[in-house]
Amino acid sequence: MLFGYKIGDSKVLESRETSDGMMIRRRRETLDGKYRFTTYERVERQVVMVVKRSGRKEPFEREKLSHAVSTSVGKIVGDKLEEIVDSVEEKVIETALGEVTSNFIGETILQTLLEMNEVAYIRFASVFYNFESVKEFNEILSKLDGDSDKV
Repeated sequence: MLFGYKIGDSKVLESRETSDGMMIRRRRETLDGKYRFTTYERVERQVVMVVKRSGRKEPFEREKLSHAVSTSVGKIVGDKLEEIVDSVEEKVIETALGEVTSNFIGETILQTLLEMNEVAYIRFASVFYNFESVKEFNEILSKLDGDSDKV
């Protein structure tokens, strides 16, 4: 309920599809004309289960993906972070037939970061591959510098 009204007690003034085609924005007004508000309709996606390294399964959560990327790569925020998360989420959902491994998600994040920001790629790789020495950093830097099919 909104202001004591049900959404059904309103009329649609205008509808627009978002640029990515995944949501419809509707501008509404209560039947008595007192209030205007906006509603959003999103495409409901299938539930994707993530198989962890331990074998445990849990539902895919965009928020966890966003947190993992922002924590690992540092200063990437706002629209750029959303762009990375959107890209990875889309690939996970397109690929998954109900289940996907956490390793696949990590590799997808790496591939996306490599295309968008090499420094963020190296930072995430150091966490994902659990680097323990400078030698491991140097190896990945040499691959990037040598452009050997971009790692």
